[in-house]
Amino acid sequence: MHHPAELAIHRYLENATKGETRMSESTIDRIGEEIKDALKRQFAGGNKRDEFRFRMSNIGRPSCQLWFQKNHADKALPKPTTFVMNMMLGDIVEAVFKGLLTEAGMEYIDNTEVELDLDENTKIKGTYDIVMNDAVDDIKSASDWSYKNKFESFETLKSGDSFGYVGQLAGYAKASGHKVGGWWVVNKANGQFKYVPADSMNLEEELDKIRASIKIADSDKFERCFEAEPEYFRRVPTGNTVLNRNCNFCDFRHMCYPTLRELPAQMSQAKEPKMVQYVKLRGEM
Repeated sequence: MHHPAELAIHRYLENATKGETRMSESTIDRIGEEIKDALKRQFAGGNKRDEFRFRMSNIGRPSCQLWFQKNHADKALPKPTTFVMNMMLGDIVEAVFKGLLTEAGMEYIDNTEVELDLDENTKIKGTYDIVMNDAVDDIKSASDWSYKNKFESFETLKSGDSFGYVGQLAGYAKASGHKVGGWWVVNKANGQFKYVPADSMNLEEELDKIRASIKIADSDKFERCFEAEPEYFRRVPTGNTVLNRNCNFCDFRHMCYPTLRELPAQMSQAKEPKMVQYVKLRGEM
């Protein structure tokens, strides 16, 4: 375990399984209010997704994605019907997890809006999740794969951070004046949770990356961040080319690769092969 709060929450949940805990009415009410606010954001017209501005939640994303979001938002692929539900699940996880921290006796500063002053012309606002022990932490819900792989460590997250979580945390730390903490990650598949510290983050280096990305997004010239990759089957190249893994969830991937299409894995012999995003099939010019 990387954080004293991990053990405290595990003890609280262990007691809960034995029926030996009673969550306070004030905590229950606060969780309920936060979930109600989330419902309003997601379903009552309070979440204007089409208006682009630099936010803490997007400044760490790849510069090519920011460029499209700022300059050609109308070219984005439609959001899947699961998008709002996933956002809602994340909001619920955050609200309940904060309640567990409270009931486990952990003290923290809750949601506070801060402003990152990158230069005289660039000021970015955002609201961090919590500050505990003078360190800024973010609370994330994750798929089983992401929990085990992407959030294995700070290094694995940084190596494939297409959602910009590292830049987001860096921005919160700089703007708030608190130390860099890490991520509380909850596995949506089974309820497991862990703390992933960002103790090796170079804060100024991450801020320089943010400045560079914003400069690119503000320019007239598009620069692609990632190239397509060769597909392998049982460690042997198939001759097909697939989308770079950092682009899998980008709403503008079709703009970089007009030939992109999602097909069943071409070499798979499974009855229901996984779907793969192909840029070019073997033999195509």
